[in-house]
Amino acid sequence: MFRPVRRVAVNIVSLERVDGWVRARFGLLSRDLVLVSEDRPRLPGFPALQTTVLFWSGSARYRFVVFTPVAQVAEADLPLAWLLPSLIDDGADCC
Repeated sequence: MFRPVRRVAVNIVSLERVDGWVRARFGLLSRDLVLVSEDRPRLPGFPALQTTVLFWSGSARYRFVVFTPVAQVAEADLPLAWLLPSLIDDGADCC
């Protein structure tokens, strides 16, 4: 299901900033796909907005969530590079 996209210039700049940090942190190539989105969690008890990052490198897909709006994400909020194996997304919708 598709949801309306909030097209706010500040969000676009923030999304691009996080994309750049992810590429640098994990040494991604220009051909590697990175998707950064700001989402409203559907489960109670979560913050109003969260930032979800999906990226593909080679044949593996990786995912992590930062529980703040994209405009508030700092580079220090990203997982450390050596945690990359734990970020593999096997497709199970756990969180």
